[in-house]
Amino acid sequence: MSSLVKSVGTIGGLTLVSRVFGFARDMLLSRILGAGGIADAWQLAFQLPNIFRRLFAEGAFAAAFVPLFNQRMTKEGDHSEARAFAEAVMAVLIPILIVFSALFLLIMPWVMGLFASDALEADAATFDRAVLMARIAFPYLAFMSLATLFAAVLNSLSRFAAAAAAPILLNICLIAALLTGMVTGNGDEASKAATGLYLAIAVSASGLFQLGWLYYWVRKAGFSPRLRRPRLTAEVREMGVLILPAVFGAGVYQISRFIDLFFIATLPDKSITYLAMADRLNQLPLGIIGIALGTAILPALSRFIAQEDRDGAFRLQSNAVELAMLLTVPAAVALFVAGPAITSAFYVGGQYTRADGLATGAVVGGLVVGLPAYVLVKVLVPNFFARKDTRTPVVTAALSLILNIALNLLLIPRFGIVGLALAGSIAAWCNVALLYALLHRRGAFHLTTKVAGRIVRIGFAAAVMGACLWLVLPYGGDAFTGSIVERITALAALVATGAVTFFGCAFLFGVVNRDTLGQLRRRQL
Repeated sequence: MSSLVKSVGTIGGLTLVSRVFGFARDMLLSRILGAGGIADAWQLAFQLPNIFRRLFAEGAFAAAFVPLFNQRMTKEGDHSEARAFAEAVMAVLIPILIVFSALFLLIMPWVMGLFASDALEADAATFDRAVLMARIAFPYLAFMSLATLFAAVLNSLSRFAAAAAAPILLNICLIAALLTGMVTGNGDEASKAATGLYLAIAVSASGLFQLGWLYYWVRKAGFSPRLRRPRLTAEVREMGVLILPAVFGAGVYQISRFIDLFFIATLPDKSITYLAMADRLNQLPLGIIGIALGTAILPALSRFIAQEDRDGAFRLQSNAVELAMLLTVPAAVALFVAGPAITSAFYVGGQYTRADGLATGAVVGGLVVGLPAYVLVKVLVPNFFARKDTRTPVVTAALSLILNIALNLLLIPRFGIVGLALAGSIAAWCNVALLYALLHRRGAFHLTTKVAGRIVRIGFAAAVMGACLWLVLPYGGDAFTGSIVERITALAALVATGAVTFFGCAFLFGVVNRDTLGQLRRRQL
């Protein structure tokens, strides 16, 4: 488990830096644009390339590319076959991205019309601004798809740091755009519209910067692919067969986000902003833990399976599941209990009202019910992909999506945007249950009594922590929306209470001990 935790620590640590910048970005965004109007238009314009990026580039592409790439790196010191494969894939990928991006730029008004709320479509000027922002931001997808290829190469070489650090550039660019809008504007609608354009430009610029950053590190690793004429070689066709089902298998969370956009269009103004701001809190542990575990486990599983080391693959999968639950269950409980207080402390101010903060906190509660499930999907799906089985996760993802839609129809009329968040969470747990059942049935993985017992004790420790947080929250009073010092103090006290309670109970229940904590600090577990 030492190498897994070390890799997760590297990826998760740099992802944490990115998420901190992301919080700074969204704190500025809430205060400058508020909720509704231009804020909703910007969120929709940004969601389209970003969801496509997570779905195709970081999800399906990486899931299909990494196992095939690792198979061609079995010879020590000889990476020529792997390099040729990467070059062949890149040669085909570039024209596909050009055609796909050009098509979306042309049909963007129609695409935005599919997802825009009634309030946004009714305001012709704001809708046109949303279309323009989406067109400016959409090249980000092409840049990041190529960047993902370089990131996959680096991850396969066990050089995780450069790829994990790349998203920091996005948040730096967006913060620069927001500061520009704040300095040059005066808070009126024209200033908000100008800030939206600055943000769209910053998104595409950040994609280009990230591409350049990763290409530099690939070259430094002595593995820079050259440009070739596109040819559908047998290897590229094999990847094409894998990548289409991988869209569903690895990208269920992002597909559910597309479904969410359709349903959000039926909800009142501000709903998309509430969901986006709430998802920032959900993405903090999901990104740090889920992306880190999923990124680290796929190359390692692929190597174990290629070497026919069943015990090694089983041990790695068990360690990943246990680590995922240890890190996500307490985070989910804490965010569920203290979500409104946390969102108020981070976002309320300027154009973002206290009512907006409380509404965002309620959405957080619905999202984090599924937080452990979303991470477990990222941990379990690589077990299929490493065996070149991308079809099975398609079936489980399709069933969970059908359930998601049914739950949306049932819950949204009653609970609004919170019902939408809750529906996605329940569907994610359904996906986890199906994936685990199939792995168990095939003899690829099952929870041992020891691991299952530790997970139960993790749940008890998190429950005690949640009860303590619920008891101490009233003492915070108005501090969560007070001065900066008051907000920091209140949040620090909340975090300290949760951490001391959870780790104290975890130690008492035998989930962790002094040796475990020391190894975690040294990333040597």
